[in-house]
Amino acid sequence: QGQLVESGGGLVQPGGSLRLSCEDSGSTFSATSLGWYRQAPGKERELIASIGWSDDRREYLDDVGGRFTIMRDNVKRTLYLQMNRLKPEDTAVYYCNRLSSAYFERAKPLDAWGQGTLVTVSS
Repeated sequence: QGQLVESGGGLVQPGGSLRLSCEDSGSTFSATSLGWYRQAPGKERELIASIGWSDDRREYLDDVGGRFTIMRDNVKRTLYLQMNRLKPEDTAVYYCNRLSSAYFERAKPLDAWGQGTLVTVSS
């Protein structure tokens, strides 16, 4: 079991874009469903995007669907989240994690949380 390390956050204006990355140092990356979570100030952490181990299934929280895209590169052992048309309410710390299921509604995080990467959307 490896460690997931998030990066790519920063300050962006409303309407802008960012791409987050999540690198995995372990050997089980390609065989595992993965997901991106976020935790906004004062709110609980929530799953916002999931991807199956073979990239055959991608699902999104309604609030981000159509704006965010989850992608994976099993050779580089890296998970990505392309975020477009960002809104102030997208401001949060973003985390990645292995998931117990490729199905969004059933997925639970499997690993301890990393430090995450902060995304701030503000003018």
